[in-house]
Amino acid sequence: MLMAHPAVLANLVEQYDTLRVLQAENGTEDVRNRMDDIAYTLCVSTGTRDIDVALIAARHRLPGANVDDDSLLAF
Repeated sequence: MLMAHPAVLANLVEQYDTLRVLQAENGTEDVRNRMDDIAYTLCVSTGTRDIDVALIAARHRLPGANVDDDSLLAF
């Protein structure tokens, strides 16, 4: 499986987190559509099918991630 560059993953995670805040504040269709696009890209980039799993996988691949730290698994 091809692995996305950590800089790409960091950017995608940051965009998704920002859009999540915007969705909570005003919930426009444009924000929801962009979130769906980013979620799809994160899933493809991490080889997962669920956005929550994709976010965990992406964060574990970022520089400085402690792969033994499972604190991201607590929802």
